[in-house]
Amino acid sequence: MNIFNKVALQSLLKNRTRTIVTIIGVILSAAMITGVATFATSLQNYMINGSIMKYGDWHVGFSDVDATFIEQQNEDDRIANTVTFENIGYAKLEGGKNDYKPYLFIAGFNQVTYDHLPITLTSGRLPKNDTEILIPSHLKKNGEVTISVGETLSLNVGSRMSEDKQLTQYDPYISKNATNPENFVAEREKTYTVVGTFKRPAFEEVKAPGYTLITTTDAMKKADSFSTFIKMKSPRKVHEYADELAIEHQFVMNDNVLRFMGLSNDKTFNSLLYSVGGILVALIMLGSFFLIYNAFTISLNERMQQYGILLSVGATAKQLRNSVLFEGLCIGAVGIPIGVLVGIPSIKGVLSLVSKNFGNVAYDNVPLTLTVSIPVIIAAVVISLVTILISAYIPARKAANTPVMACIRQINEIKVESKAINTSNWMERIYGLERTLALKNFKRNKRRYRSIVLSLTLSVVMFVSASAFKTTLQQAAESSVVNTDYDIMFFSENMKENESFQLFDKLQNVDGVYEGFYQSMMEYSSKIKLINFSADYREAAGYVESDEMIDLPMDIQFLEDRIYLDFIKSLGLDVAEYTGENPKVIAVAKAKNQMATASEKDDMIDMFTEQSMNLVITPNTNNGVILNEWRNVAITFVDTYPVDPLPKLPSEVRPYTFMIVAPYQLIDTWALADVPMDWGLTFLSKDALQSVDEMKKVIESEEISNEYSIYNANEIFDQNRNIIFIIDLFTIVFVIMLSLIAIANVFNTISTNIRLRRRELAMLRSIGMSNRDFNKMMRFECALYGFQTLLYGLPISGILAWLIYKVLFMGGAEVEFTFPWSSIGISVLGVFLVIIITTMYALSMIKKENIVDALRDEMN
Repeated sequence: MNIFNKVALQSLLKNRTRTIVTIIGVILSAAMITGVATFATSLQNYMINGSIMKYGDWHVGFSDVDATFIEQQNEDDRIANTVTFENIGYAKLEGGKNDYKPYLFIAGFNQVTYDHLPITLTSGRLPKNDTEILIPSHLKKNGEVTISVGETLSLNVGSRMSEDKQLTQYDPYISKNATNPENFVAEREKTYTVVGTFKRPAFEEVKAPGYTLITTTDAMKKADSFSTFIKMKSPRKVHEYADELAIEHQFVMNDNVLRFMGLSNDKTFNSLLYSVGGILVALIMLGSFFLIYNAFTISLNERMQQYGILLSVGATAKQLRNSVLFEGLCIGAVGIPIGVLVGIPSIKGVLSLVSKNFGNVAYDNVPLTLTVSIPVIIAAVVISLVTILISAYIPARKAANTPVMACIRQINEIKVESKAINTSNWMERIYGLERTLALKNFKRNKRRYRSIVLSLTLSVVMFVSASAFKTTLQQAAESSVVNTDYDIMFFSENMKENESFQLFDKLQNVDGVYEGFYQSMMEYSSKIKLINFSADYREAAGYVESDEMIDLPMDIQFLEDRIYLDFIKSLGLDVAEYTGENPKVIAVAKAKNQMATASEKDDMIDMFTEQSMNLVITPNTNNGVILNEWRNVAITFVDTYPVDPLPKLPSEVRPYTFMIVAPYQLIDTWALADVPMDWGLTFLSKDALQSVDEMKKVIESEEISNEYSIYNANEIFDQNRNIIFIIDLFTIVFVIMLSLIAIANVFNTISTNIRLRRRELAMLRSIGMSNRDFNKMMRFECALYGFQTLLYGLPISGILAWLIYKVLFMGGAEVEFTFPWSSIGISVLGVFLVIIITTMYALSMIKKENIVDALRDEMN
């Protein structure tokens, strides 16, 4: 070890307080970088595993390959696994409304394929042989073709051809209007029995020309066309591998899995992924930089005379720089390992707190566990070390480039003109001598105190911004919550009445359920004159007052007779008028007030001017065609309905609510064979989660042939609560860690600056300044630090809080801007508390010194 390194070590040992505080700052910095990196790795692993469970454990898929190709890929060292299904062929879809998807594509699965390519059943069961088949759920919604479970399909199966080329699922449909349109060549007839429905599989692209149907392949038959899905040993090589085979084979990437590895072609998602991580690391590095930079700057200012003497006897600038960098390495050698060891268990504790919440928000069948990656830990160590070395190098270069005599005489420490520190006579009279001295010292040492103000400002901005983000997000989550009259809902389209009642009786007896209701809904339409609408609704809908008539879609809700009668009585209406033959009915006709603020989001406007009216209503079919069947009804408008209606798809939601509520006894006279009817069974439960699990078992045992959905309202509320909890926790942890770095920086800077002024302070005490005046001067200095911090920190915080609100508002969240008064108040108190405690600590150490010894001290 050379003499310069020995001097550096002696300096670290001599100034134990500053060294310890700097090491604590490095520990916090390394712990935060390690924690953020480890959490990102754990979350990435969680999302990858969840995506694999949902979309399949494969990276790239190829269509229309033969058995030889599959064997070659299995022998490739880069391949971890292959999953294959048979391409049985295409069949024309009769009556399909999607011009870009005119076919059915039949895929033959075996047991291995079912295990590796996830299939989510929505009704029925899996096929047991090659005469049974599954139908995709989106065939009805996207293609407007209804095929029910139990039906028999007779299909002419063949190939799609364009000139002499056979087209695959990865080739979009080429219409007849194209230059070279495709042709369908029928080859054989196949008959299948529909045994279930399933959600659109991940391997079916949106542009695919055929709706995927799945059957079970007969193992005895030899196929000549397959689709194969490949998992790479190293996912990073997937694009290189796919490009090699792209000349002869078409492929599709499993972007749903690859995007969380940062390997998808989704540049926007990749940019977001890396940007968020980069911003977090940059913020941590920035806070750490201020702390370490200030520590080394103060250390060098203390030893500037020492460096001048070393330079005068032949030391080079390079030797001095290396000496300072050696100090940084020593601090890093102690602080970084401890920081890594603190960061990993800390983030493990955080993950244990939020793992259940993540399961409720994202994937409930995948655990969120700690994932420690050696490359990530090495990267965290390197980032921490680079931060230290940069922080040490800048002041070291400045010291090494200072002239020898300037170092010895220390004339470069403060450069200021006298007029810059002048104060007016009236200010001196107001402040007094003690405060005037404090003000002059603040003006004279602006460069030295700037780091204190900057560190505190960063802490204030982070705390207030994080608090504003949390508050605004809570508003958004609360606005998305819809209160319901039930805990659990079973919903099915076109279910038979007797099946619904049988299922209702069984579900009502599930453990935890203490009350159940049933309802049915149909869609009707009515011709309305624009003049009958209220002025507010015409303005909201963009109509003008006229006698023009429009078709207005509406819903009819049929409720249990007892619930309907109880509601009629609660409204004070005559029961006799609303029951019996041709009774009056009640209806809700409300529209959202477009001018309402977020706090007034529940304010609704009446659609009609009259409180009661006669309407002619006609039923709608599946395709929205209005049947030539009409009914004249007398309607009384009310403000609410007794039971929440069944949910709708987002595409079916209207900008208004127009719903007739009728007793179930009228359903036989109002329902028609061609009119679709939706059934809903709703329940109240003491333990909704347990009840839903048992209900699913009952539904599976009943082998319901219709598509259905089961909703747990409490689960939706829990998701919002869990999202808020997760964000709150990580926001609080992140802000606390950054604030601790800022506090360590402020403590280090203020306490050391006071120690550097011990001769100045000793001189003031030697000429008669009392402890009272001395404390008055220092308190005023603290006030200057605090007000300077708040002068910059509060406006920046307010602007950032407004920007956070604006981003969420433009994203569609129903939120209002709330100025973060509480967090600003906490910040103000925190700033002054940190400054005062630090200053008082440093002064207590100064006051213990002998005045004569302090005056003789040459800052060594």
